Amino acid sequence: MPYFQYSIDLPVKKERRTFIKKISLASISSALGAHIVFADKMPKGYLPVLMEEQDSLKSMGKDPSLTVLNDRPWNVETPVHLLDDRETPVSKMFIRNNGLLPEQINLEEWTFTIYGESVIKAKTYNMEELKNKFKTYSYYLVLECGGNGRGEFYPPAEGNQWGVGAVSCAKWTGVRLRDLLEDVGLKNDAVYIGYHGLDSHLSGDPKKASISRGIPIWKALQDETLLAFTMNNQELPFIHGYPLRLVAGGFPASASGKWLKAISVRDKVHDGEKMEAPSYRVPISPIEPGTTADSEDMRIIESMPVRSIITYPKSGAQVAFGQTLAIRGHAWAGEAAVNHVEYSIDFGSTWRACNLERPINRLAWQHFSAKIEFPLKGYYEVWVKATDDKGISQPMVVPNWNPKGYLNNACHRVAVKLV
Repeated sequence: MPYFQYSIDLPVKKERRTFIKKISLASISSALGAHIVFADKMPKGYLPVLMEEQDSLKSMGKDPSLTVLNDRPWNVETPVHLLDDRETPVSKMFIRNNGLLPEQINLEEWTFTIYGESVIKAKTYNMEELKNKFKTYSYYLVLECGGNGRGEFYPPAEGNQWGVGAVSCAKWTGVRLRDLLEDVGLKNDAVYIGYHGLDSHLSGDPKKASISRGIPIWKALQDETLLAFTMNNQELPFIHGYPLRLVAGGFPASASGKWLKAISVRDKVHDGEKMEAPSYRVPISPIEPGTTADSEDMRIIESMPVRSIITYPKSGAQVAFGQTLAIRGHAWAGEAAVNHVEYSIDFGSTWRACNLERPINRLAWQHFSAKIEFPLKGYYEVWVKATDDKGISQPMVVPNWNPKGYLNNACHRVAVKLV
């Protein structure tokens, strides 16, 4: 694909105006799944906002049942029960953006540069050179928003109120960042890399970056840290960073920059947009909920904490009494591995072991399952708790409050009724 042009607004709106003239009010109500109260007051040619969101999701290749938290920038969450796949498909992968999408990318003109004060010789590559000069690798890697679970903090923390569905594990294919860093040569003072993308600031000011984060050099040199051009054996979707993105599994997904144009190698911690406190930082010591912390008392988030989610059944499931309930889900632990997963049906009083599979590769999530028998009819909650290979377990309640609502890894739970 030599040329990629993407726009949600103009093409979709033109189609909407044509579409709305041909569709009946009854059909709109059917699509919404509800009667439109005050339909007689609705402006002629108006498309309800829910249908606008569904159209936009479809145009991005997304399941229309995903939840739109924001459309400027696009932030879209996946309901947990839709994360049941072992390999997260494009249609069910969450979206976390900080700026406006690039309007167009001409692959024949596109280049990628590695430069900086800590490289021996800066170099620029095109896609053909990246694919032909360097060996390609594939890894299944967890990407999780640092604010996943933010909506559970109280008092509410600043930012999109994510549930627990801002996570994915897809198959990423590309070249190792370490191979390119070896190609340009690193100076002994290299300590950090920063990424630079083609997305633009929400203000539209070309002098401002929407986001330019990075990772320590030790993370950049890991085998699994990729410059990816393929996802799930298909060309990298535009909404997820076409034509090239950084994928640094185990770190908050904000460290995995999209729509790359360059990477800078730094002799200090990268100081790009969203690297400053309190962005993607948490207090070094616990603070009182609702208060702030001084910048010097905050640390940059690196490895994400141990976590698990139940992807089946969907919360609210009804089960016939006497029937065994099979649950399943995924667990992950940032840079670490998950050692064991347990479930509880008595609000955490007792725990029983789940079956836990080994990860397909390092930094991939691990699948767990269990069969549960219930003693009586009535309401239950199934809680699940993962423990990593360092002995650290998920807390049963929301952990330390922080100003931006990061790193909530409290036990996931689903409601079940035995009838």
